[in-house]
Amino acid sequence: MSGKVVLHYFDGRGKMESIRWLLTVAEVEFDEVHLTRRDQYEKLLADGVLMYEQVPMVEIDGMHLVQTKAILKYIAEKYNLNGKDMKERAMISMYSEGLTDLMEMIMVLPFTPPAELKTKLETIETKATGRYLPVFEKVVSGSIFLVGGQLSCADVQLMECSLMLEEKFPGILAQFPNIKSFQGRMSEKPAIQRFLQPGSKRKPLKEDAYVKTVMEVFNLKLPIAS
Repeated sequence: MSGKVVLHYFDGRGKMESIRWLLTVAEVEFDEVHLTRRDQYEKLLADGVLMYEQVPMVEIDGMHLVQTKAILKYIAEKYNLNGKDMKERAMISMYSEGLTDLMEMIMVLPFTPPAELKTKLETIETKATGRYLPVFEKVVSGSIFLVGGQLSCADVQLMECSLMLEEKFPGILAQFPNIKSFQGRMSEKPAIQRFLQPGSKRKPLKEDAYVKTVMEVFNLKLPIAS
């Protein structure tokens, strides 16, 4: 295993995108191995590096890490993005868990049958504006960062999540000006500026190709809407 961080996933956003975001903000260089064929996945299984037979998988510090939350926590701890004490870490975890819940609703949209898509989008928008965003709008109204006056993984996830929401619901942040201001401040960080530029390691929305590859690698079939 080389000393460089290596990400094993598909050439798309999915659950790996939050890991890309966090590594970028930590200014950690990484390579990617994109799964495009079933035999690549089977080789990882045969090599015994996929606990639970799942990706994302990240090679880092001589380990093969799986489970997105575990990977994010390790990176956050290593690069001082997880608070200064137990209380701060608890707050960061609560914010991160809520943001993850919201982002996962968006992540599954490409796999949603067309007949169900409108309802799913309405549900996400309702939950985002009624349950999740008001929490963060209040917190960032009097602070630059969510916890402890310093950058944490929760801030990075709020940035990612807010951009994801705007892609699906343009103008959704109009009623959340503090989050919009937070987004602007985060966008000024050089690492994030670079990540948001075309050609960076941030994955563009290529949902059809992404879904097709996932289905082929895992030998899955999308449910047929009745």
